Amino acid sequence: MRGQFTGWPEQAMDVLWQLQGEPAHATRERFRADRERLVRQPMIALLHDVADTDPRYEDFSVWHYRTDSWWWQHQAAVIRLGRKIEIGLRFSLDGLRIQGAWWYPDPGQVDVFRRAVASERSGPELSAIVEDVRRKGYDVSGDVMKRPPRGYPADHPRTDLLRHRSLIAARPLGYEEWLHTPEAVDRVLSAAADLDALLVWLVRHVKRAA
Repeated sequence: MRGQFTGWPEQAMDVLWQLQGEPAHATRERFRADRERLVRQPMIALLHDVADTDPRYEDFSVWHYRTDSWWWQHQAAVIRLGRKIEIGLRFSLDGLRIQGAWWYPDPGQVDVFRRAVASERSGPELSAIVEDVRRKGYDVSGDVMKRPPRGYPADHPRTDLLRHRSLIAARPLGYEEWLHTPEAVDRVLSAAADLDALLVWLVRHVKRAA
């Protein structure tokens, strides 16, 4: 059932503007209640609406505040799809950003990932998925080794992917009027659909460590 999220109020940007730089503790405390109401609670509502569309999206977290001022200036959230595999959202003065990520891998996951990349059954599929994600405007990054890992030839056709120890596809969704309306839910769902093939591949091949 949709309808909890009505958009981030325009005053949310005013609050984040006041928290720029290195705000003093007193400044943070003065804006804590407004930030919770105008910035963090709308993110929770958005994630509830997203979760209502697909049971895979039901395991999510919306971060609280920490000592580092970055966490006050950026409202982050994640939707967990598997061990270390997630959709990340971030709301800030720059607007809304989304990423699909496998990162901070469990022990054994990197080896499992490399074997799947090297396989002639699953590797070409990932290459095609990554190229499709790039064509859709996503920046593909991660923790990437300078050289191919041991045990794999330097001229392997997917050496660029074999060098990854994490894999992230991200792009800004923008900072337009729709942020202040329920349309933001549809924007997130559309971007999640862009990332779906990548995340499904990762869940299928990398979810469990060796």
